[in-house]
Amino acid sequence: MPSNDARTLLRTAVPTVAVGAVAVVVSAVAAGGKGALGSAVGTLVALLFMGIGLLVLQRTARAYPQLFQAMGLLLYVTQLLLLFVFMAVFKDTTLFHPKAFGFSLVVATVVWIAAQARAYLKAKILYVEPEPSAAPKSEKSESSS
Repeated sequence: MPSNDARTLLRTAVPTVAVGAVAVVVSAVAAGGKGALGSAVGTLVALLFMGIGLLVLQRTARAYPQLFQAMGLLLYVTQLLLLFVFMAVFKDTTLFHPKAFGFSLVVATVVWIAAQARAYLKAKILYVEPEPSAAPKSEKSESSS
């Protein structure tokens, strides 16, 4: 993984994990153990979906740079639809607190997207590959005496 990609992943995952930890604590206080579990599952689902999406987007950018913008839009729409499907599937579960799950999933997704946007704004990535410049040769003129 190139250093820019690793840096972007780090700058997006760390705030998401921090917000997820806060959500787990808040859910544990508000809804008990099932709330904490639901919040943890919601945060993990958001991290997995968004992390896989980031990796797919980076591979697409390297292989097909002309498709980068279209792929990014398609990827975000697909991710959000899949997250809504997850929320719909688990809305009546008894394994964990569904409201804590949904709240954490939405909050972690929003934090990931905001952190990713900030990471890309702060990154200094060249969008044009500079051509290597040839160093000027120093020509020494021989003086004839």
